[in-house]
Amino acid sequence: MIRVVIVDDEQLVRSGLEMILDAADDIEVAGEASDGAGAVDVARDLVPDVLLLDIRMPGVDGLTAAAELAALPNPPKVLILTTFDLDDYVHKALRAGATGFLLKDTPPRDLIAAVRTIQDGDALIAPSVTKRLLQQFASAASRDVDAAARRLDVLSERERAVLVAVARGMSNAEAGNALGMREATVKAHVSRILTKLDMANRVQAAILAHDAGWV
Repeated sequence: MIRVVIVDDEQLVRSGLEMILDAADDIEVAGEASDGAGAVDVARDLVPDVLLLDIRMPGVDGLTAAAELAALPNPPKVLILTTFDLDDYVHKALRAGATGFLLKDTPPRDLIAAVRTIQDGDALIAPSVTKRLLQQFASAASRDVDAAARRLDVLSERERAVLVAVARGMSNAEAGNALGMREATVKAHVSRILTKLDMANRVQAAILAHDAGWV
């Protein structure tokens, strides 16, 4: 069972999301909060698997909360769910440790699928922003290619191949097919990559690969 916490400042939105997620046999809504500070408290107390997090909230916003959640001893996988399709939000959310970024107009079945995808260890970004986001990372004039490349020197050749696949948006299964590995082997490589790079999730590692010019 995937245990989920919903964080949004609007009670109606929280109730709607809970109704959608409760329709799935393998998902349980374990708790909720109305702001970023509450998100951190609930995550610390309930230790959920996935946390749905709004960005614009009074008090502590979602971006600040995402960074605090990533620092917890047992951090949940964070799925940003927002009304705002703004590149700056996407960049900040992913760098803060979020594993996914979806818009609130996402169809219910896609939201349920997103929770499952993130729980399985894959990243997910709304299709409407994925292409634009990757283009921006690839062309960012401000990136320090040499510094990013130096950070990646700790990876083995096989781990580098896996990271490139991840940075291209492949799931573990897709990367396994492309590299001739089992899905479980790819997942193990991703785990070692994150440990070596001291990163919270595969999205941050993918961003670093883009910064280094690998993709």
